[in-house]
Amino acid sequence: MGSLQLKSIRKAFGTHDVLKGIDLDVQDGEFVIFVGPSGCGKSTLLRTIAGLEDVSSGSIRIDGQEVAGIPPAKRGIAMVFQSYALYPHLTVKDNMGLGLKQAGTEKAEIDTRVAKASGMLSLDPYLARRPAELSGGQRQRVAIGRAIVREPKLFLFDEPLSNLDAALRVQTRLEIAALHRRLKATMIYVTHDQVEAMTLADKIVVLNSGAIEQVGSPMELYNKPANIFVAGFIGSPQMNFIPAEKLDDTSAKTLGIRPEHISLSRDSGDWKGKVVHVEHLGADTIVYLETEVTGLLTVRLFGEHAYKPDDVVFATPDRERLHRFDSDDRAVAVHP
Repeated sequence: MGSLQLKSIRKAFGTHDVLKGIDLDVQDGEFVIFVGPSGCGKSTLLRTIAGLEDVSSGSIRIDGQEVAGIPPAKRGIAMVFQSYALYPHLTVKDNMGLGLKQAGTEKAEIDTRVAKASGMLSLDPYLARRPAELSGGQRQRVAIGRAIVREPKLFLFDEPLSNLDAALRVQTRLEIAALHRRLKATMIYVTHDQVEAMTLADKIVVLNSGAIEQVGSPMELYNKPANIFVAGFIGSPQMNFIPAEKLDDTSAKTLGIRPEHISLSRDSGDWKGKVVHVEHLGADTIVYLETEVTGLLTVRLFGEHAYKPDDVVFATPDRERLHRFDSDDRAVAVHP
């Protein structure tokens, strides 16, 4: 259906290198998500796969066929954009089938494919409407449906949920996950939202400054980050980092501990501190405290807890969950 191989992909704009030699294998049917901070190159990488940007050098193979230099329409891909890109004067049905019509597909075949995609996405009641009559979530489903009818080798998603409110993001995320299970299609997805990445992906690609920092399943990245960058990027709230010398640990330069792997007590513990801020989230309580040993420390507790600023507390890390990093910020020992 749709395997993808990237070999030594480089992209430069003038003297600025945006992609610095990307190597990646995506298997048929995988859901792969590119994440990273703004400007890391994730959208540029997606656009090179789509053919919307030319690579400066390197190889792009879709199902074993070299496509670098081949126009987007002939690559066997379909792309879903952040902006929906629907034609306002066309109905939902006509928006979904337009690409096939332009390609000369028979009307009966167009109708069959549109009906199938519409059923998958619960769009049947809206086929005669125009985009202005739809909600943001419905418009995004139309854009996804337009991609489905093309029956591509690869689906490419460029931050498709970023224009939706919080409730619609969750709903549409579930719909995309269900769609992937039904289609068993290969999907490449760009997002800045790590919740989307952790909940949707079979495999996450963490990018930083145009290079891949680590590739792995969501829980591999969470439990075994390759370096401080990945450890700090994956997980919310962010991992705490402590100079190893402050804990008399000579096997590393920096120690990391996730907020959810620290317990608090009012009576005793490893690190005495004072609460500086508390976030009561209902299901979780996030406590920020200052300790002499660690400096500012973030602790995530399950459920509701009655801590408040200026409370004196004791924090104790789960030492089996400590992450150790060397002077080059690389992981030297990680405990699952």
